[in-house]
Amino acid sequence: MSGLRRREALWCYIFMAPAILGVLLFSIGPMIASLWLSLTSYDMLSAPEFVGVANYVKLMGDKLFLKSLSVTLLYAVVVVPGTMLAGLVVAILLNAKIPTMGFFRSAYYLPSVIGGVAVARVWAMLYNTDHGLFNLILGLFGIDGPGWLTDENWAIWSLIFMGIWGFGGTMLIYLAGLQSIPKELYEAADVDGASKFKQHLFITVPMLSGVTFFNLVMGIIGALQVFAEPFVLTGGRPNNSTLLLPLYLYRVAFDYLEMGYASAIAWVVFAITIVLTALVFRSLPLWVHTEVGED
Repeated sequence: MSGLRRREALWCYIFMAPAILGVLLFSIGPMIASLWLSLTSYDMLSAPEFVGVANYVKLMGDKLFLKSLSVTLLYAVVVVPGTMLAGLVVAILLNAKIPTMGFFRSAYYLPSVIGGVAVARVWAMLYNTDHGLFNLILGLFGIDGPGWLTDENWAIWSLIFMGIWGFGGTMLIYLAGLQSIPKELYEAADVDGASKFKQHLFITVPMLSGVTFFNLVMGIIGALQVFAEPFVLTGGRPNNSTLLLPLYLYRVAFDYLEMGYASAIAWVVFAITIVLTALVFRSLPLWVHTEVGED
């Protein structure tokens, strides 16, 4: 290697060093530390005591963990497809070229960039049993509104509805995908007499399968990490009906000071995320349409 190439390589490593150092200190380092802590009993007041896989064995018999796991899976199973469907429908509506469409696109996207705590406080006012907007509207029709956040049967569905409401990011990605679909396909379908519904069913949906794949993966990851909304709105109440896994992890770590056990929960959540994501990737050839060029 010539002297010039060595100097170029040296400067390359120098410029890369801050990013590499940041990843090591703030990502890989904490992950290794949490993996070690998951094999220990650690309460932050004394030195960690190695216990092997005892924390993971304990999880299998922890009824509260299993409860939070079922609540989290319910949340993900409803919110992920609900968000994708809402995002796709609104994206199709917003794909029209009219003068005010820029405003509506911004308005629908805005909720996805507002902080989770601020959003949760607004929804807390809407869900208020006595003075909330939803119950006031129901009262106009003589209907007694439920306890959206205080009734065990309604609380998780209130969180789910709020989760679907934040479909702005998904909508924006679908909108970008829609604008890449050749207009000639729709024109040919019009000539053949296909209705708008059939055009979207047989042209839009298949052509957006790659975008749907991306939204599905990101939706699964996001649904398993929801924390701020249930923390602010319900704190896991009533009767742990809204105790999502990230909230249970927080409770174990900072209320009970069981850092080793909390680390084990974190790794189980990570493992669930990896497994679900791998299953989606494995199904890729079955439903994602790709264009393959021929030589």
